[in-house]
Amino acid sequence: MTYEALQFKLKNLIDNNPMSVYQVVIVVLCFILNMNDGIDVLVVSFTATDIKNTFGLNATELGTIFSAGLSGMTLGCLFIAPLGDKIGRRKLFLISVALITIGMLGIYIVTNYGQILVCRFITGLGIGGILPTMATATAEFSNNKTRDFNVGLIQGGWPLGAILTGFFVNWALPIYGWRYIFLAAGLVSLAMLIAVYFFMPESLVFLGKKQPKNAQEQINNLLARMKQAGIESLPPKPSDDPSVSFKDLFLPEYKMATLKLWLGVFFGFLTLYTLMSWVPNIAKEAGLPTDKATYVGIALNLGAFLGVVAMGAGVNRFGAKKVLPTFLLIAFGIMLSYANLSLNFSLMFILIFGIGFFVQGGFNAFFPMAARVYPSAMRSTGVGLTFGVGRFGAILGPQIFGIFKDSGMPISTIFTLFSLPLLLAAYMAFTNPSKNLD
Repeated sequence: MTYEALQFKLKNLIDNNPMSVYQVVIVVLCFILNMNDGIDVLVVSFTATDIKNTFGLNATELGTIFSAGLSGMTLGCLFIAPLGDKIGRRKLFLISVALITIGMLGIYIVTNYGQILVCRFITGLGIGGILPTMATATAEFSNNKTRDFNVGLIQGGWPLGAILTGFFVNWALPIYGWRYIFLAAGLVSLAMLIAVYFFMPESLVFLGKKQPKNAQEQINNLLARMKQAGIESLPPKPSDDPSVSFKDLFLPEYKMATLKLWLGVFFGFLTLYTLMSWVPNIAKEAGLPTDKATYVGIALNLGAFLGVVAMGAGVNRFGAKKVLPTFLLIAFGIMLSYANLSLNFSLMFILIFGIGFFVQGGFNAFFPMAARVYPSAMRSTGVGLTFGVGRFGAILGPQIFGIFKDSGMPISTIFTLFSLPLLLAAYMAFTNPSKNLD
């Protein structure tokens, strides 16, 4: 068997056969890992007011805390996630979840503002490394029939983790204080690190390509768990197997698709992370009691969870190029309504739910879109850099929102301004020229 024949065989085994129980378990594990990321990102949003009061921070400094984590995520996507194509998906998972655990547990013992920024940055590095890798691993263990749905569905773990965090914070914060919230989140991350060590395998495609020690044994063990016949031998590893580089994303067949993915994710993140970071805090400052303000944040993430599920089903049937722009156009209208209508609590709750459903549900279609654009050999690099570059929008959004707010700009005006990037993200998705999206 030649090297090319082995790669073709392994790809066909996954693409054209029903999902085994073992493959479903891997997808579920990625979903749970995404839940953990939702906990780690949103816990700072739900505890922001208490952290602000403890250290005497203003809105701009609070926005910097949000952005410190997002800066780490950006660098994690740019420099850690692409390592998955070189060292393997499994090692990348272990490194990323370890960084998340260290950062979350570190917040429990911080004594000043600067230490919070460092811990949030470390946590962000891990989250940035793991988010694209989860999409990559899910795509590589899913057959062609369910790939788009599974890659979209695991993004629903993120808002579900945020919902559970909201309920937990609402109960535990008045009793134990914000430090214990981070301690609990850090222990959850530690549990996930143990789960990854014992249950997350290396991908078949990576093992066949890189052929690390005991590659044939690992491949056959995986194939047996997937109810497939093993291979008798490995072909010689090709001598001219260059490492994937970011320059490969700008080869003629990928250049325009890459640029439009980067711009679409940038504009989507600009609005999405601003909403997730600031909505609970805005609700509290509007005079809502802590429990109701927390429920507003929960509504955002409940909408996001259901939106992601609906998006996954829609993408599987109609494709990301149709579903993503539709969701974001509706989201644009809802955000304008939120900004310009006179709101009572019930209407606020409904509109925030709609924002979560259509903004995050629509935005997360970029994950299956990116996983489709790039082949397996460069998928970690392509997806990682897409969401790394895009996260500059996530960094800028919360910071700009804080600056506008400190300047006295009305919240209605700020929300109107932050609805506009959704139109740009929708346009970039709809006009993406990749032939793999047709």
